[in-house]
Amino acid sequence: MISFSEIDTTTKRACKAMGFSWGIAEEVGKNMRNMELFGLPGVKNLNEYFKMYPNKQYQKISLITQNNISNKIPYCPIILGVNFLDQIKVLEESKKINFKNIAFPMLFLPFVSRGSEIIGKRIFLEIDGIKFIFNFNQTIYSNISDQLIITNAENLSLSFIENNNSFSDQEWREIYKLSEKTFVEEKDSLKAHSAGAGLTDND
Repeated sequence: MISFSEIDTTTKRACKAMGFSWGIAEEVGKNMRNMELFGLPGVKNLNEYFKMYPNKQYQKISLITQNNISNKIPYCPIILGVNFLDQIKVLEESKKINFKNIAFPMLFLPFVSRGSEIIGKRIFLEIDGIKFIFNFNQTIYSNISDQLIITNAENLSLSFIENNNSFSDQEWREIYKLSEKTFVEEKDSLKAHSAGAGLTDND
């Protein structure tokens, strides 16, 4: 099995070989490592994208808005992802972002995952009916196959999920009250340690 470290290094170099800057290549290397770690087909999609990249034109978006449409040529998922991360703090205020016509959208996913960690919110994303939930760059939930290659997404939307507790205030008070029973044990334990330390010092 190829190590995650080697996946990072090799895909970074491959990205640079395709004409991207070293800075962007480093981002892609991290992304491929994360995708494979999460069990998603990162290298597979990147390899197919790079086979097509020299012979096609791609829209390199700079400013991302609430609704983004590229009618003629598809968005480059790598440039889109880099700018998404750069603008994530502003974009989260929009609550929902829509894109039309993205090449190899799977390559955009790890940027979204890292964005979830940056803003401290879960992000829900849908690619032409395929759904994903990103949890602070720790896990990605989806029902897709690990062999899935998507060459183009007609519609991609994402929304920022506000952080809310899954329990009521009453349930929290009840569990907290139960936890208070350990406070006495902790105080007694501290007293015992303090008493022991005092005897040792006197000796």
